[in-house]
Amino acid sequence: MHPSPGPRLRSLLTLLFLSMLCSVAQAQPAQKPFEPYSGQPGKDVVWVPTPQALVDKMLDMAKVTTSDYVMDLGSGDGRTVITAAKRGIRATGVEYNPDMVALSKTNAAKAGVSGKADFMKADLFEMDLSKATVITMFLLPDINLKLRPKILDLKPGTRIVSNTFTMGEWVTDESAIVDEKQGCSGYWCKALLWIVPAKVEGTWKLGQSELTLSQSFQMVTGTLKSGSKNISISSGRLLGDQISFSADGAVYSGKVSGNSMDGTIKGGSGGTWNATR
Repeated sequence: MHPSPGPRLRSLLTLLFLSMLCSVAQAQPAQKPFEPYSGQPGKDVVWVPTPQALVDKMLDMAKVTTSDYVMDLGSGDGRTVITAAKRGIRATGVEYNPDMVALSKTNAAKAGVSGKADFMKADLFEMDLSKATVITMFLLPDINLKLRPKILDLKPGTRIVSNTFTMGEWVTDESAIVDEKQGCSGYWCKALLWIVPAKVEGTWKLGQSELTLSQSFQMVTGTLKSGSKNISISSGRLLGDQISFSADGAVYSGKVSGNSMDGTIKGGSGGTWNATR
């Protein structure tokens, strides 16, 4: 049976133990703060920062206003979200890497826009995008194609802006290159814009006539049947919920609201038009 150590010995042992702990702690190198690097691997794509000049151009091209809600898919270090927030726009970044999310929140706080800029760790394929009026992204073409069906189901008029990479056969509504004089050099200096088109394919009753439309993204073809006459339409196009086409020497332009369309006619007999399906 061993005698219990006295109070003094216990104190000395405690001090010795604490001293050893401090020595171990001091021997551990200080952990460096997280710093992302261009080409850093990610879940779906590597991270490459979008040049600030192109971030500005993408937001300008989308004509963002303070009534918009921007979502940036694969938000990286948060620069697009922070830039939107500095313009007074509510914006959310979706990023899978938790270190990037934490860095983005720190960057937003430093920029003084934490109230407008939000960041979440999430899988972009599982995100609900329906509340966004503008979506920005810098993803590879195959990722864009996987997202495309979901994007095409968004509210007509939703603006989609991509750094460099396309949406397959869905042609852009607008594109622009930012050159070196404007502050962008290298490969990633092209902004591409799409506007989600309304869904108009089908047969519509237009007065005493029948309008049959086929649709390929924002491009529209079809015929206008009036009595025994079948008139091919031309120059059919959608810009969000705005539609225009020509038929029998007249130009029809109007707005799509679900299963109805109405607008004005220039040329021919002129006037207004309304169609339902």
